[in-house]
Amino acid sequence: MKTCKSVMKKAVTTIARDNSEISGDNFMEGGKENNTKLATGEFVEIDGSVMEGGGQILRMAVGLSALLAKPIRICNIRAGRASPGLKAQHLTGLTLVRDLAGGRLDGGEFGSVVITFRPGQLRCGQFSADTRTAGAVCLLAQVAVPCTLFAPSLVSLNLRGGTNAQMAPQIDEYTEIFLPNISKFGFEFEFEVVRKGFFPKGGGEVNFFLKPVKQLKPITMTDPGVVESIYGWSFAAGNLPLRVADQLTSAAKQHILQADIPALRGVPVNIETYKEDSGSAPHSGSGIVLVAKTSTGCILGGSALGAPRISPEETGMKAAEELLEAVECGGCVDKYIQDQMIIFMALAAGSSTLVTGPVTLHTETAIHIAEKLTKARFKIDNCPENNRAWVITCQGVGLVNHHL
Repeated sequence: MKTCKSVMKKAVTTIARDNSEISGDNFMEGGKENNTKLATGEFVEIDGSVMEGGGQILRMAVGLSALLAKPIRICNIRAGRASPGLKAQHLTGLTLVRDLAGGRLDGGEFGSVVITFRPGQLRCGQFSADTRTAGAVCLLAQVAVPCTLFAPSLVSLNLRGGTNAQMAPQIDEYTEIFLPNISKFGFEFEFEVVRKGFFPKGGGEVNFFLKPVKQLKPITMTDPGVVESIYGWSFAAGNLPLRVADQLTSAAKQHILQADIPALRGVPVNIETYKEDSGSAPHSGSGIVLVAKTSTGCILGGSALGAPRISPEETGMKAAEELLEAVECGGCVDKYIQDQMIIFMALAAGSSTLVTGPVTLHTETAIHIAEKLTKARFKIDNCPENNRAWVITCQGVGLVNHHL
């Protein structure tokens, strides 16, 4: 999406560029040393090798640690990956939460498989994080956003890295599908996409503006409704010509129409196709994000990134196939949003109910971490109205922002 929803003054609070460890109860913020009271008590042990075994465990555990003031020790970090341990994107996310929570992080080194984190008190203001690689900006936002919602006042995040990266949401997917879904828990957001960044150079920049809440509201998302519109964006940037984006769009639309799904007959498909301005996307890349909006306000998505050895037609078809899968499952969210709802359901005040497609391993992992660190309890049942769908219910802990 090319338009911006807000303009901000550059963030001035920058996390440590060398990802160095913090010692003692002091840390540096904006060039000034601040004292912060750290959480006491024994470390809660988290095994990073369980279930999904990737960065999701790290992000969710550290976020909940900051929110609940619970010290944690995570071992076997990313043990389920071919190259275990902390990478640049994970380190940047950890140090961002460290600063948001005024905490102490030990073991924050490249390749580390064990970290301890003792949070302090959540803070407001302007914060900046830069992976200095094509590390995903959207994954930085995933770990930080829950923390910002329980800050004393407004928080702005200036995040730099890859906005459109493999194995992570594209920025348009994050702002147009993820954020609208999680905002149903009762919070407001604005964002500004300053510049897009792709693998391998990165260089993207996004600003987020988040207003804290007293409590998160529970959700009831049980009726997927009927699809009323399908829309999206396909782009080409850098040295890639506009025709690449045209090919993405054409292949995606054709695949959706040829699928001949009864639920989509007569539904308009409008995909904006454009060449990124060199100022907002100086390096080469391409991609497509598709959105299906339903009569009950559900927002489903599908996306794909272009790659050197994959034709634009294949990329467009992949995005369309993801969207079709989400529609046919009969859930209220797609499989990539499903697990992201868990932390908010756990923190909300009351009982939440979510109808979704087949429960993913990422969702099972998120539930495991949420139940370990909070008193929230989840239940997964077959959906009585749809044998392809499942019902996830949760009695949330009703976390209160005592600053408001």
